[in-house]
Amino acid sequence: MTMTAAAPKFCEGIQYFGPAWEGFSQHAKAAVIKEGQSAIGDAGAADAAYQTLLMADALRYLTLQTCGSKGSGHPGGFASSAEAYASLVMLGHTNIVTEVGHHAPGFYSAMFLDTSLESMGITNVTELMARFREKHGLLGHLSGAIPGLLAPAGPLGQGQHFAMAGALLHPGKLFPVTIGDGGMGEPYVLNSMMHFNTAYPKVTNFLPTLIWNGYSQEHHSMVSRFTNEEMIAYWKGHGFKEVVLVDAKEFDDTNQPSAYADSSYFSHKQRLAFAAAVLKGVDKAAKSALGGTLTAFIIKQMKGTGVHTVGAKSHNLYPADSLDKPHMIEGLKRRALPPEAWTIVRENFVRAGGGPAVRTAVTEHVLDMAPLGKMPIHEYAKGEKAVPATAMGALVAYVGTQDRRFVVTNADGNEASAMKNINDALKIRHPTVDPLYNQMPDGQVYEPLNEDACAGLASALALFGSRALWLSYESFAINGWPIVQTVTQAMAELRRKTPSIVTMFTAGALEQGRNGWTHQRPEIENYFAAQMRNGNTYPLFPCDANAIQAAYDYATNSFNKCMVIIASKSPLPVYMSVEEARNAVETGAAVIYESKSGSKGTVVFAVTGDMVFLPVFEARDKLEADGYKVRIVAVVNPRCLYRPTDIAWDTVAEPDNKFMDDAHFNALFDGDALLAVSGGPSAVLEPVLLRTRAAKRDTFAWKRGETTASPAEIMEFNGLTGEAMAKRVKAMAG
Repeated sequence: MTMTAAAPKFCEGIQYFGPAWEGFSQHAKAAVIKEGQSAIGDAGAADAAYQTLLMADALRYLTLQTCGSKGSGHPGGFASSAEAYASLVMLGHTNIVTEVGHHAPGFYSAMFLDTSLESMGITNVTELMARFREKHGLLGHLSGAIPGLLAPAGPLGQGQHFAMAGALLHPGKLFPVTIGDGGMGEPYVLNSMMHFNTAYPKVTNFLPTLIWNGYSQEHHSMVSRFTNEEMIAYWKGHGFKEVVLVDAKEFDDTNQPSAYADSSYFSHKQRLAFAAAVLKGVDKAAKSALGGTLTAFIIKQMKGTGVHTVGAKSHNLYPADSLDKPHMIEGLKRRALPPEAWTIVRENFVRAGGGPAVRTAVTEHVLDMAPLGKMPIHEYAKGEKAVPATAMGALVAYVGTQDRRFVVTNADGNEASAMKNINDALKIRHPTVDPLYNQMPDGQVYEPLNEDACAGLASALALFGSRALWLSYESFAINGWPIVQTVTQAMAELRRKTPSIVTMFTAGALEQGRNGWTHQRPEIENYFAAQMRNGNTYPLFPCDANAIQAAYDYATNSFNKCMVIIASKSPLPVYMSVEEARNAVETGAAVIYESKSGSKGTVVFAVTGDMVFLPVFEARDKLEADGYKVRIVAVVNPRCLYRPTDIAWDTVAEPDNKFMDDAHFNALFDGDALLAVSGGPSAVLEPVLLRTRAAKRDTFAWKRGETTASPAEIMEFNGLTGEAMAKRVKAMAG
């Protein structure tokens, strides 16, 4: 059926309209969310249930037609969540995040219906389809850059962190997070919420909403065989006191054989009964969560309910699933609504939550932050020894005392990283008061024993507009890094300023000899190096205790970036004054030593790290004794040493085009030979190797881990000795 003259303009592009449902004139004569209101008045009202079901089917229809327009995208998972999503909207709870990137077309449909997408030029269904999965449009998985959407969703197991961060920052608002049962096996989804509830027992205003449809992407989900009782017990075993489960099977009047029913085939009466039960169940769960009880809501119905097919086969569309194919046409016609229904659905959407999400979602506004003032940087004298990690810890403690919303996360413990001063000042958040361990119920240090939960809360808080810091051993950082990368990309796209996500990783490769290779995994630095080209990722390698303070000050006062500080927890020599350190951080590098003369030519060491300078200075002594002039350059912020054309700096929010020009670069790195030295892998030194004019150049870098008795022994194992470096220079010189 083609569009009729009565259809509103936003419906342009809808391929099929259907007849009015039975009872339409009685239950849909006017939007149940009245003008000036933000939610329905009575979750038990027949009109409310009727219009909730209209909204659910409108979402299903748009999801399927939008995906079908490209023969691509994921309609099935969201389709099974439609009644739950619609219920949340009708109840005014529109700060919704998701753990499931595959639900993207459903979320886009919702943002279209509430008019949020008009701010990016999408005013009708034709434009919605044209911009789906296209550049500068609606990417295949959720992005927080899309108007009205709170957070990105790509890798599974991340969405709950955004909901918890939102709940922590905005008491009194509900933050539902939809979770697919296909993603239940991803790391730490329920575990992270359990730990959060232990640390923040009063912060219950987030609502995990499980979309239990029995299937994952290509097969049955691993929890598909659970009974309802087992599923409820599973959640209660993770600390949830209230679990509200609504099972479509209990309303089935069509004798479907599966334990997962497709409610779209029920009689109209039973479809309405199911929608009414979901609406009342969501209302009960929301009130429970807002009332101080850790609560979960579960909707159980077949994946693909109401679209072109069901089960895992509904998950993804392929080129053969285009809008001209009979199975797609039949699926759309089954969900087709009359123009009058679209009008009602839009009115409810626009009013829900106080207005379109683009205006009302908490992430659409810059969050006010406490002023920090001038950082109390302690200047260490050149030549004295100081622990970089401890020096930074003092500044972290200061930030926490100035900003009580500031959260530090660490799985291995701050004491283990020589940062006990953080715990002394800010206290570990724990329900058990124990002065010996710096534990207090209102502490600002969050210490779950997994990196995913640490990285998740810290990065989510930063994305939502608050300062945070994730501390870890470099060797374990990979366990939490994926969500930091997700947030970093989202920050690059955001239409607002937000504090950078700041991390500090103890560079244990050269320090953790007796722990062996399990604690010697600096290869993640290559990951950071690759991300530098994205435009908003900055690995920072302070060479001493003054430089790490300058690096943390620089990182904390930046926006929409990912700042990664790599440093040691051992006492090391101080090479720079604070002023010199600030210059090195802001420009990229600085000379920390240069010989006054030398008859055999100039050797330049370009170095990232701190402890690795020890063998570099040993090499200096040997080379100077042989008549060479030596210049040692600390590469502190390698991102600034790239050429502007190497970096996508102009494609990101809060762009930074501060790159070292050729004259200054050459003054630092020109010589007869250049050795690029890293205590980790060599990729972070790529900008130096790309730009150097030295005809003779080589690298010294990490190879692999081993159990050793000392840092010197692990460096020797990796060839990072002064003798080896001096020998290489002499070989290069011929």
